[in-house]
Amino acid sequence: MNESREFIPINIAVLTVSDTRSEADDTSGRVLADGLLAAGHMLADKKIVRDDIYQIRAAVSQWIADPGVNAVITTGGTGVTGRDGTPEAVLPLLDKVLDGFGEVFRMLSYQDIKSSTMQSRALAGVANATYIFCVPGSSGACRTAWEALIKDQLDYRTRPCNLVQLMPRLLEK
Repeated sequence: MNESREFIPINIAVLTVSDTRSEADDTSGRVLADGLLAAGHMLADKKIVRDDIYQIRAAVSQWIADPGVNAVITTGGTGVTGRDGTPEAVLPLLDKVLDGFGEVFRMLSYQDIKSSTMQSRALAGVANATYIFCVPGSSGACRTAWEALIKDQLDYRTRPCNLVQLMPRLLEK
């Protein structure tokens, strides 16, 4: 962290993917929203959609098309059951995949849940200058993803590099 740089707040949307959650019991979405607000960012929007590829894709596409949204974090739908469709919904939307995100997330998650982490299909990428992070639906996984990976990469003060400093160049051809 380089305190000589000024913090740059960005607008982040949170999408909970679940067939059973409501705003009242969306603990994972709340972990992410509380984390980004505590870090000084703005909550651009927050939604809950069913674990349906087209509902997920519609919500994420809306935010990708909105120049006022800089990042999207989804929670849920990254497992291996027939209803888990977040990666299938999001991957076709991405211009670039950040392979390291899923790799490092699973490495960190291994410390807590051991070999069960191989069931996680966490991923990240960029689409139309919008960063997208897809993390598992447990509040513990959301906390790990935010605290250990996303928070620092969305902080302009992080050295040697961070995703915020790249934002002006994301649409270069």
